[in-house]
Amino acid sequence: MPRMKRNANGSGTIYKRDDGRWEGKYSMPAADGSGKYVRKSVYGKTQEEVRKKITEVTAEIDKGTYVAPSQYKLSEWIDLWLSIYVKTSVKTKTFASYTKICNNHIKPALGRVPLKSLTTTQIQRFYNNLVEQGKLSAKTIKNVHGVLHRALEQAFLSGEIKHNPSERCSLPKAPKPKIVPMENEAISTFLETIHGHKYEIVYFVTLFTGLRQGEVLGLSWDCVDFATNTLLINKQLRHDREKDPAYGIDTTKSGKERYITVAPAVMDALAKQKAWQDGCIRKAGSAWENEWNLVFTNELGRHLCHETVYRNFKRIVKSIGIGNTRFHDLRHTYAVVSLESGDDIKTVQEQLGHATAGFTLDNYGHVSKLMKQRSAANMQRFINKVS
Repeated sequence: MPRMKRNANGSGTIYKRDDGRWEGKYSMPAADGSGKYVRKSVYGKTQEEVRKKITEVTAEIDKGTYVAPSQYKLSEWIDLWLSIYVKTSVKTKTFASYTKICNNHIKPALGRVPLKSLTTTQIQRFYNNLVEQGKLSAKTIKNVHGVLHRALEQAFLSGEIKHNPSERCSLPKAPKPKIVPMENEAISTFLETIHGHKYEIVYFVTLFTGLRQGEVLGLSWDCVDFATNTLLINKQLRHDREKDPAYGIDTTKSGKERYITVAPAVMDALAKQKAWQDGCIRKAGSAWENEWNLVFTNELGRHLCHETVYRNFKRIVKSIGIGNTRFHDLRHTYAVVSLESGDDIKTVQEQLGHATAGFTLDNYGHVSKLMKQRSAANMQRFINKVS
């Protein structure tokens, strides 16, 4: 250990080391609550720099706001964060996504930086480099930021750092995905084209309920109430290639269940599906296997495959000249048709399972213009009536 020299003013707390740096010592209560004090050190290039650091630290100790510098490197903290705070609190697919982002982007660029030394500028440079490389979309960079921000926020809450350095970073603007619902004429053509198709009822129910693909394929008969025209949406058919088995039943995307009231025509379609399935049960006999009591199955009771349903859908829309339409656009079409038909934002939000009405309005704000025009026309009719 280098020999330390007492500083010129004789205070006995700040020393100049043999390596030319200045070292200052201060005392703080031991973390074990024993009432004892432990000695800590700060370092700097000048005596004044060290004196300033000691003044700041001791003031924080007196206020009870002092945070001891973390000993972790960022990569070490991320590994700890993933295993302790993330793994048991998110879905398997989400955990895999977080881990991939950390291993592929964050750790290679910033992993060696001590957690206590990480700055906003370093993080901003990291994001800027991702933009300049041009390999990631603005949305993906935003996802990278989301993961890093959460990891650092937990470090702050756990007392490892004094603040979250990613808080004030600027992100590239991600272009808002354009929602392209089917026009009324296209809807009519689509319904004519799917008539008699093996997945006709799957597509019909999806179009007129706004369910996500996993939700409609995971719908079970115990969640269908023909007496009240309601469906309980409390799960989805999960497809994860990295898991064994790849298919399984999982919670909804939000983790919450919801009841939706549907049009009588939807219930009629489900009744038709029930009759078809009952016929399959009789034909299959002991070969019938529907372990999850699913509404939509093949002739032997087994679940439908996401890819197969999607590929058939794409062939259909391509055949009628709207090949760019995605399966998820059935959900968008439902939302837009509902709003244009006069449903309020709150009702549509609950039907779709969005967390807030604000999110629904943000996604379908262009429809709100039509609603405002309709509202203005209604007001004009009232004015004409009373004046």
